[in-house]
Amino acid sequence: MTLDVDDKPRRSRSARIDDVAARAGVSTATVDRVLNGRPGVRALTVQRVLRAAGEIGYLIDEARPASALRPLRLAFLLPAGDNRFLGMLGRLIGGSQAQLASFNMRARVDHIESFRPELLAQHLRAVGREVDGIAFMALEHPTVREAVDQLAERGVPTVTLISDIANTRRVAYVGLDNRSAGRTAGYLIGRFIGNRPAKVAMIAGSLSYRAHEEREMGFLHLFQDLFPQIQVVGLREGHDEEARNYRQTKTLLAQHPDLAGIYNIGGGPEGIARALKEAGRQQEVVFVGHGLTPATRDLLIEGAMDAVITQNPQAALMDCVSIFANLRAGLPATQGVERPRTEIVLRENLP
Repeated sequence: MTLDVDDKPRRSRSARIDDVAARAGVSTATVDRVLNGRPGVRALTVQRVLRAAGEIGYLIDEARPASALRPLRLAFLLPAGDNRFLGMLGRLIGGSQAQLASFNMRARVDHIESFRPELLAQHLRAVGREVDGIAFMALEHPTVREAVDQLAERGVPTVTLISDIANTRRVAYVGLDNRSAGRTAGYLIGRFIGNRPAKVAMIAGSLSYRAHEEREMGFLHLFQDLFPQIQVVGLREGHDEEARNYRQTKTLLAQHPDLAGIYNIGGGPEGIARALKEAGRQQEVVFVGHGLTPATRDLLIEGAMDAVITQNPQAALMDCVSIFANLRAGLPATQGVERPRTEIVLRENLP
């Protein structure tokens, strides 16, 4: 429907701080704090004041521009450990301060011991007292869900990154459709193996991550649907550790000498590749994993890996920036934010 000129919102030349306060349901002192970028106002209240000011025209015509507000303080909470893709993402965020400053934001990166939901929940609550928004890789656990909802009550929005969490008040998820990613991995392995009976296996980081659980489900269902002649012989957890993945792969090869494929759901691909090379099986076992890093690039080039499913870390960072910018402006969190695309990288199309 096209709006007539008379239907468009009008800017009010006579709007005052009193009007903004009344519309936002806060005091004039709070409005003054928000519009002049002074601390001490909850993020949710800041959003409400900015929305009210914009709706009546005050912010546009009389208030200081958004660039005059204090920088939005963000925290990115990522698992500590050997996952090369997550390490690369953390370094990217840490090195993007100048770019973030152009959006009137600044960010810190905190690394939390992997697979410890209580520790993650504790850190979420603590960091929430110091920042205006948090992006984090979620663990599916009641203590984490409770922490996310407590932050929402305090007006601190959270965005889940790479792995989501169910039934919480997080404002958005930035990451792949992980069930689809698992099906994609299964399809690649099935097509590489061909139309013959075979066995394939999975190695996950941890099923505490919803992302890994969803990838497993997608993988299993794909073989049931399209390649019933291929048997999935089990799932092992490697906690994204190269040494543990090496041991898990050695065990799989010993138990299943005819193993034809491995899907690495998490990190630590070097351990899997080392076990395959030692067994002389790197040219026989189809190996598909996640996250394009210098390590997986090398494995693709030498032929130890067949395919890598990945997403663009720079795009993920900018999606988080867009979400927090939307919230600050009083817009829907995901307005203008597209779901990340799944990228399939082979040796022949390495970027």
